[in-house]
Amino acid sequence: MIQLSRPQIEALVSVDEAATEAVRDAYRAISDGRANLPPVGYLGFPAAHGDCHIKFGHIAGDTVFAVKIASGFYDNPAKGLPSSTGVVLVFSALTGQMEALLADEGYLTDLRTGLGGAVASLALCRPNSQRFVIVGSGTQAYWLARSLRHLMPKAEIAIWGRNAARASALVARLQGATVAPDLEQACRSADVILTATPAAEPLIQADWIRPGCHITAIGADSPGKQELETALVARADLRVADNIAQSLDHGEFAHARAAGLIGPGDCMELGAVLAGTSVRRAPDDITIADLTGVATQDIAMARLVLSRAKAAQ
Repeated sequence: MIQLSRPQIEALVSVDEAATEAVRDAYRAISDGRANLPPVGYLGFPAAHGDCHIKFGHIAGDTVFAVKIASGFYDNPAKGLPSSTGVVLVFSALTGQMEALLADEGYLTDLRTGLGGAVASLALCRPNSQRFVIVGSGTQAYWLARSLRHLMPKAEIAIWGRNAARASALVARLQGATVAPDLEQACRSADVILTATPAAEPLIQADWIRPGCHITAIGADSPGKQELETALVARADLRVADNIAQSLDHGEFAHARAAGLIGPGDCMELGAVLAGTSVRRAPDDITIADLTGVATQDIAMARLVLSRAKAAQ
């Protein structure tokens, strides 16, 4: 059995084209029927401002399947601890035997989420989009910025955070990014907005969004989280989910569904978009991608890590 630590995994995979394509295929697998995805396991720890997700599944044709346990405790940075951690267990789909233990400490989750946000944004934004605003200043904002820079080298990236010092510190780690001092002003001028916070109440208001803007929301990945005003989700001309059932159950779209404003027929899946379906109908359309995180992403990243680890032996 292969056992890899976080430093070993970081040396094998990062923001590159193979990892990006692995994430793209992970989304396509959901829409083309190759994915077997049981419901997500969830544990909430509201007193500690934390949660834990258990995601597992299999992609038809793969020789492995994966089980991922990942947690996010969002007050940890103030305690000198990372906000996320986790582990991925990989098993043979032929014998059921455990093949690998990837002690990634949440690294693969952070990486694949950042790549997924960038992939969705590029697929849905207007071709001439230039101004990208990332809402959030934590680990996930860093990987979103890295992934955007990989896919769109000339993008103008601005970062807003509730903690201005953290936003400035993050910008200092990134090449060519700037701090957005005012969230409303940044949103009003943005071509693309990416939200990556654990907010329990909406940060982005409907009347801040101009025609033609695309929004990728990744923070609302469990019950009780919300980054976008419900009216904004209802106003959108196109709603795209990584997994429609998950988004309507506990993602950003769940609030609009609970209010009776949208239903399954008002959304489409990102995998279908990446498979070639044309979706932006007019330059002034407002589009929203709701990414709750799917096990096929974890499977794809684990598969890539294992292939590179075996090639290096």
